[in-house]
Amino acid sequence: MSDLLTMTNLMRVVDVAIVWFVLYKMIKFVQGTRAIQIMLGVAVIVLIKIASWYLGLTTISWFMDQVINWGPIALVVVFQQEIRKGLEELGRRTMIGREHLENASEQQLIQALDESLQYLSKRRIGALIAIERQKSLSELVQTGIKIDAEISGALLINTFIPNTPLHDGAVIIQNNRLMAATAYLPLSESTLIPKELGTRHRAGVGVSEDGDAIAVIVSEETGEISIATNGDLLRNMSQETYLNFFEKQFLPATTNATTKHWWQKGARR
Repeated sequence: MSDLLTMTNLMRVVDVAIVWFVLYKMIKFVQGTRAIQIMLGVAVIVLIKIASWYLGLTTISWFMDQVINWGPIALVVVFQQEIRKGLEELGRRTMIGREHLENASEQQLIQALDESLQYLSKRRIGALIAIERQKSLSELVQTGIKIDAEISGALLINTFIPNTPLHDGAVIIQNNRLMAATAYLPLSESTLIPKELGTRHRAGVGVSEDGDAIAVIVSEETGEISIATNGDLLRNMSQETYLNFFEKQFLPATTNATTKHWWQKGARR
């Protein structure tokens, strides 16, 4: 037993743990982006190389060697913009506290939602907004028109203005950015949804059933604001109730108390 607990063995365990931790962080960093597809492709190439070497397939092994040797250069050329964007984001997270950045971004999201919901509700303009949480909505983004813009109340309002190219369908918010409009969401088959509610509400409940996304719906007939979460539909949300809901969902518990008064004074009209 004492032979196993040597400094050399401990350093080997630490070495492996650090490698796995770095790989885990890399996967989390690129999750939901095109980079995850690149990582899967690299993994396939490495597996083919190992299999060809083990089976003695010299031609395939030589070809994989060339791909491995020249592949990184090709990736840098093809994905230079994505690499630069990723390095810039990594630098921002390193220089500034990540928690501070996320809180500011989440507060901006809540303010944009509040501004747009008040405008759309008063004018009875129908709207459907799906907000990504832990489970990725990238597949649903592909069904709409990609925008990838900084979130704002004005942008959300303009997106849902009737008789415009983007007003039909759902808006999808990823990483606090308006990622796509006119997207199609899965419809819920729940029999608990009131019959007077239409496709917009069923789609909102459907996307919340399929994962942990939150859907915000504005009724075109009544202007009523509803929120779908975990398959449940919260109806007739007032400004105070939906802002409290957003704060609990998006802001850390330690900042809820300090931000609540700010919302009451600055955001609620």
